[in-house]
Amino acid sequence: EKQFPIVGIGASAGGLAAFEAFFSAMPADLETGMAFVLVQHLAPDHKSILTELIRRYTRMRVSEVEDGMEVRPDCAYIIPPNRDMAFLNGTLQLLEPREPRGLRLPIDFFFRSLAQDQHERAICIVFSGTGSDGTLGVRAVKGEGGMVMVQEPDTTQYDGMPRSAIATGLVDYVLPPAEMPEQLIAYVTHAFARRPRPVTVPTQRSEDILKKICVLLRAQTGHDFSQYKENTLLRRIERRMALHQIEQAADYISYMNKNPKEVDALFRDLLIGVTSFFRDPAAFAVLETKGIPRLLADKAAGDPVRIWVCGCSTGEEAYSIAIQMAEFMDAVKGPAKVQIFATDLDKMAIDQARSGIFPASIATDISPERLVRCFSREPDGSTYRVQKYVRDLLVFSEHDVIKDPPFSKIDLISCRNLLIYLKAELQRKLISLFHYALNPQGMLFLGPSETVGEFHPLFSPVDRKWKIYRRLEDVSGTVRPALGDFVPPLSEEVGRVGRLRRLEREEGKVNLHALTEQALLEHYAEAGLLINGRGEILHIFGRTGKYLEPVPGDAGMNILPMAREGLRRELTTALHKAVSRKEMTQYAGLQVKTNGDFITADLTVRPVRAGANKTEQPDLYLVILKETTAAATAPPAVPEGSLDAEAGRRIMELEQELRAKEEYLQTTLEEMETSNEELKSTNEELQSVNEEMQSTNEELETSKEELQSVNEELATVNAELQNKVAELSRANNDMNNLLAGTGVGTLFLDPRLRISRFTPAVAPVLNLIQSDVGRPLSHIVSNMVGYDRLVEDVETVLDNLVPKELEVQLKAGPWYLMRIRPYRTQENTIEGAVITFVDISELKRLVDAAREARATLAENILATVRQPLVALDEELRVIMANRAFYAEFQVTEAETAGRLFYELGDRRWDVPELRRLLEELLPGKKVIENFPVTLEGERTGRRSLLLNARRIVTGAGEPELILVAIEDITVEGMPGAAAQPPEAKPKQEVPDEIK
Repeated sequence: EKQFPIVGIGASAGGLAAFEAFFSAMPADLETGMAFVLVQHLAPDHKSILTELIRRYTRMRVSEVEDGMEVRPDCAYIIPPNRDMAFLNGTLQLLEPREPRGLRLPIDFFFRSLAQDQHERAICIVFSGTGSDGTLGVRAVKGEGGMVMVQEPDTTQYDGMPRSAIATGLVDYVLPPAEMPEQLIAYVTHAFARRPRPVTVPTQRSEDILKKICVLLRAQTGHDFSQYKENTLLRRIERRMALHQIEQAADYISYMNKNPKEVDALFRDLLIGVTSFFRDPAAFAVLETKGIPRLLADKAAGDPVRIWVCGCSTGEEAYSIAIQMAEFMDAVKGPAKVQIFATDLDKMAIDQARSGIFPASIATDISPERLVRCFSREPDGSTYRVQKYVRDLLVFSEHDVIKDPPFSKIDLISCRNLLIYLKAELQRKLISLFHYALNPQGMLFLGPSETVGEFHPLFSPVDRKWKIYRRLEDVSGTVRPALGDFVPPLSEEVGRVGRLRRLEREEGKVNLHALTEQALLEHYAEAGLLINGRGEILHIFGRTGKYLEPVPGDAGMNILPMAREGLRRELTTALHKAVSRKEMTQYAGLQVKTNGDFITADLTVRPVRAGANKTEQPDLYLVILKETTAAATAPPAVPEGSLDAEAGRRIMELEQELRAKEEYLQTTLEEMETSNEELKSTNEELQSVNEEMQSTNEELETSKEELQSVNEELATVNAELQNKVAELSRANNDMNNLLAGTGVGTLFLDPRLRISRFTPAVAPVLNLIQSDVGRPLSHIVSNMVGYDRLVEDVETVLDNLVPKELEVQLKAGPWYLMRIRPYRTQENTIEGAVITFVDISELKRLVDAAREARATLAENILATVRQPLVALDEELRVIMANRAFYAEFQVTEAETAGRLFYELGDRRWDVPELRRLLEELLPGKKVIENFPVTLEGERTGRRSLLLNARRIVTGAGEPELILVAIEDITVEGMPGAAAQPPEAKPKQEVPDEIK
């Protein structure tokens, strides 16, 4: 069966315009060889007209998907409302959505299934829309070797989905929809037109090409891909060649030499990994129930747990393990310190993982409970951020597992779906390396298609299906590669090694410069403390016991209550001045009581700026305490006997005043402490309120997601309705122009005979103006002459549903043909009446002219014919006669015209049988042939005659006439004798009436 590319197109709000531009630009005379599957966010309870709309823009067969429908090339398939859709074995499968509204991600769902089923034949396109639906699907398609297109954000109505897809760095083309078909056809032509070359057994030439490309990659990126499987390399290289429409590999190598960015692009393509949160949920369930409990069973309280996630890509699996560890520790109060080292070769992927921000579409992979507990929704609603308590468990680092030194003393190594891309020799080296890095009884977590292979004596399976192993000691002497194979030359990797070592001891860094300073301060400097503005001690150097002592009660690290007698007051004042004035404060010669004795000390409080910017406000303060001798600080000597009683009293007053101030300060301090307790209580209340607000915020976020989903659905419905309105507007304009162009006056009445609409041509008939719309027909005065039953006739038509037609004349003279018909809807219901007026004035004039011409012609014919002819009306009264009649019977026109036929010649024509036949001639549509009549007259003598008569139809609405022809059959020379006439008989049918 022929295989062909499948193009999945995802869109949300604003997608209809993109669909129109895309399919309108698709060549109509070209078979693309591709199938197109459109996934649009649709309202679950609204009938979609998307299929009808797409049919207008393309000659392809367009169908709304039915469950199990087989996909064929050069066809377009539209997802139905309220369904999720997946691609499986060349067919489209419809599924019930988990929730009809809220956060639904049908585009991601379809793109992922398409990538899993079609691999490199999968192509995905992301059009206009809000949110981030499609982003995870883009990563899945690219990971399977497919191609990704995204609409240029500046051409979208809503750019959320396109920008989210572009942010992955995996998009091949960013184009306006109208330019996509040309690029798409060019890509498919190069990627799928030729038969795939047999890469399972690479030829010498293909190996040479791979070596050259690997050299270019290593020279620019520093990473060696020569140990990757040839099939993987060739597929990615051919895909890049197809993107640039390059036929020959040698030309592609030249292109890489000239365009360094292409080397980076190929490097990125080779690093793309398919990943998601809790990928293979069953595997992570086994890890949670079997792996982690066994891992921590032998850990003593306080022992650190070290985990290494190798090839972590953008961090989803690393965070998944972190979430499981956090949940387990919370449940069993396990080890307090967990370090997860997540590493990857791709710096961009590591930066993204380090940020801890993921698209909102991750909700499809994470349970709602974990999503609420471990993530916070960002204000824009399109992303989630990992909670700090989970993020603090991980340390991300760029690391090449092939050549960089491994981590050591690891309890769990997760290396899933990396080994499948590497050659067997390198796989063996890495398995050996993992064994070395693991602690005894440590665990190894591999992908479902990976295994420890020949190193099975070194590992015991915890779960064979999901490839979780436990490390065993190498008691059998299994041969393993030397670890030196993984250590790069020192000259190239000193910086990297140092960086990794710093990574392993991130919580306890050792700095030689700081170590030297610390030693000097401990042995030669005065006692000092680093505090913040609240007096909390952050760091102590030197011996401070002579100046500070612990306070009974709850342990604390505030310097003020710990200050000894003689130091506390001055220390409080000095700290207050330093904080408020941002300047150094000094006190000299303080008498500090220590162990029942007093020592003399100098106090200095100096602001310290923590940042490199010296203009920043200080946030730390250095307290320096220096013991001095009494002589160094003694006041100048006073001559003996110079102090009198007055001075003594003054000293006593000052001491009393000082004690009063000390009491006041003490009271103030107590009040401050009380206030501080109240503030603490208030803070606790605020924390409680904050928790309530957080809960409310989560509910609001859920409501926001539902509203956003409804908004997208409404935007799609609105776009469809706008298209429908445009159609109706065009149809309305067409109808108006048609009615105006024909000149037919048309009046529309509702069921209550009120005017709902009319065309300008009706105005002369009924004197209508635009303000008459809505008025009853009975209120309208017409210009018709002799006709006032319009309302009654309309009611009759509506009652019996039989149209009526008649001719009416206006006061001004024009004639109109009026037709009254019921107004029928498509559902065959009667919703009023339609009256049309067709101007037939010209037709009437032509009819009259024709009648006059016909009458003139008839007169001329009658005058020309030698046989006597006479025309009778329906009462058998003579209308006219020809000259032959007057001459034959020697009568005048005055004696003949207007008289009854049987009264002519003194009633000689009053033959009962003839009279009966003439009276039956018109209603019976008969003719009279060869009726014998014998007449005797003074002027003419005895005559034998034969009469022939037939009906004459003159025109619509005109009276019918009888034409009588008289033939004289008298035998010449024998008066009174007559030839034997044929038998007279009437005919019933008259097919050849005179008209």
